[in-house]
Amino acid sequence: MANPAVLPVEKLKAAASATEPLTFRQAPHNLEAEQALLGAILVHNESLDRVSGFLSPGHFFDPLHGRIFETLAALIHAGKVATPVTVKTFFENTDPIDAQTSVPQYLGRLAANATTIINAAEYGRTIYDLATRRSLIVIGEDLVNTAYDSAVDHPPKAQIEDAESRLYTLAEANKYGQGFESFQSALTHAIHMANAAFQRSGHLSGASTGLSDLDNKLGGLQRSDLIILAGRPSMGKTALATNIAYNVAKAYKGERSANGTMETTDGGIVGFFSLEMSSEQLATRILAEQAEISSEKIRRGMIDETEFRKLSEVAAEMSRIPLFIDQTGGISIAQLSARARKLKRQHGLDLLVVDYLQLLAGSKKGGDGNRVQEITEITTGLKALAKELVVPIIALSQLSRQVENREDKRPQLSDLRESGSIEQDADVVMFVYRDEYYIERTKPAEGTPEFSDWMAKMSQASGKAEVIIGKQRHGPVGTVELSFEGQFTRFGNLARDYMLPDR
Repeated sequence: MANPAVLPVEKLKAAASATEPLTFRQAPHNLEAEQALLGAILVHNESLDRVSGFLSPGHFFDPLHGRIFETLAALIHAGKVATPVTVKTFFENTDPIDAQTSVPQYLGRLAANATTIINAAEYGRTIYDLATRRSLIVIGEDLVNTAYDSAVDHPPKAQIEDAESRLYTLAEANKYGQGFESFQSALTHAIHMANAAFQRSGHLSGASTGLSDLDNKLGGLQRSDLIILAGRPSMGKTALATNIAYNVAKAYKGERSANGTMETTDGGIVGFFSLEMSSEQLATRILAEQAEISSEKIRRGMIDETEFRKLSEVAAEMSRIPLFIDQTGGISIAQLSARARKLKRQHGLDLLVVDYLQLLAGSKKGGDGNRVQEITEITTGLKALAKELVVPIIALSQLSRQVENREDKRPQLSDLRESGSIEQDADVVMFVYRDEYYIERTKPAEGTPEFSDWMAKMSQASGKAEVIIGKQRHGPVGTVELSFEGQFTRFGNLARDYMLPDR
């Protein structure tokens, strides 16, 4: 038996059409604000300065208003006066607005009805915000239509990436920028930074890497810096990055500010993009380092009960540190930026690590094979992200093979692979180098005269690593020596001769 409370679809449609008039939603706009702004500029050309930093002709809903704004801006920027009289010559052949009003007449009305220039900036922001809402509507409609009608060979993942890329582009375009700030304001920020350095352990202006000699050269990891950490395979650049990331996260201390938000006072919350290794492999590395048990033994299950108990205790302690890992491979710079913003919004963020730069993709679809341009886009994007989030970003990078052809295999800035933009955009460029790796591979036959020389070289280089600072915008360059324990993939401070105990 049919439910009498349920009406057939036809009756529902008939009832709706009889009681509700058809309405159509218009895209958000405000023609009065557009007219008021244009009138203000026509009367006082200086009004353009209040909106020219963020407003463009494309932000106007009415195409004619966009053309008028473009013409006014061109005249004023050329040093000419823009009035209804000087502007009308550009619109004399334009179709009239209606039977009674030509465009030159409309310009006169805009100027005549202009009341004040005080609110010009507010009118501009209203126009700008409404244009942004219209762009969001277009992206949303395209997303819905594509989801309904997409081909079988166009997977949802590609649709999501395209939507993320378009939203990211819109977000980047929608930054007004703060413009000039007074020198007094800049001085205040500098004093705050100095005070934070005084309060922080080690008296560093940036977050401590946990490696004192490296901190002495860098002053810690500075906010808004893009730090490139480069090296040839097997030099230990991933190990050094994980060591630093763990040290920063382990030292994290925060306190609640007056406005209710958490502020970092020491260490930091760390985000780690592991594009090459899985999160499990990365965690195993850090676990081996902290528990002082070989990662190979952990992977193969070659541990006894005592070692397993130690692993469990260390893992319990490590689980409390604010270190977040994203293991997604092959993501674009736009996706990475969106995820970093989300992490900062939800949990906070004080350091971002990207392992490694060459595994990121640019935003261009299809690509024209120009990898140099793509790397340029990636490094520029990472530097912009560091400034936007006000956090240091450590990006690992490969080096070209030309290092292997030199007798002295210590890397140089010219060895950075694929693009000079890596060196250009970076605030700090560091290279990891281990002489032990190369000496070990030249082992001669035992019993020969060369073997004793080889043993002496190995003894001198064993357990040592160098971090070569090839570029630093606000500090010295040079070489920092560290200890390296290969079985634990752990870097540490190198004990000097004067620090060793007497025998």
